[in-house]
Amino acid sequence: MKTLFIALRSAVVSAGFILLWGWVALSLHRRYDDTLGFALPEWTRALGLVLLAAGGALALACITTFVTRGEGTPAPFDPPRKFVAAGPYKFVRNPMYLGGCILLIGFGLYERSPAILVFALPWLLLAHLFVVLYEEPHLRATFGAANDIYCRSVHRWLPRL
Repeated sequence: MKTLFIALRSAVVSAGFILLWGWVALSLHRRYDDTLGFALPEWTRALGLVLLAAGGALALACITTFVTRGEGTPAPFDPPRKFVAAGPYKFVRNPMYLGGCILLIGFGLYERSPAILVFALPWLLLAHLFVVLYEEPHLRATFGAANDIYCRSVHRWLPRL
């Protein structure tokens, strides 16, 4: 029952994040694409669908790992109670943000929107600043040595080769 309640909270929070960033992206698309004066080629829609599926699958794997292993949600106000270094987190420390960025790029390609693609860069910069200025210090304070060992062995954004 506890896991079901955590999963429900995660679904609500995740849907809210998707709706928020989708609304922002569509607002930029409607406002700036005409100003830019061009749209991306039709073939980018198919690539966009592939990236939407890949980013969505990665984000879902992260959420599932948080629910089942961490006993928490992806929201900073309701984070996992247990340290999570499993699933996608074995490869990079911030796969949820990568999944979100892939989703955003996929959405931009699907919508054939240069404005959404340009927006993906400051979005990733904001995610990076949030990670460095808030998440990492919070995780260090919460999980101590386990987090320190994890940070030494797993890169923030790109997996080790």
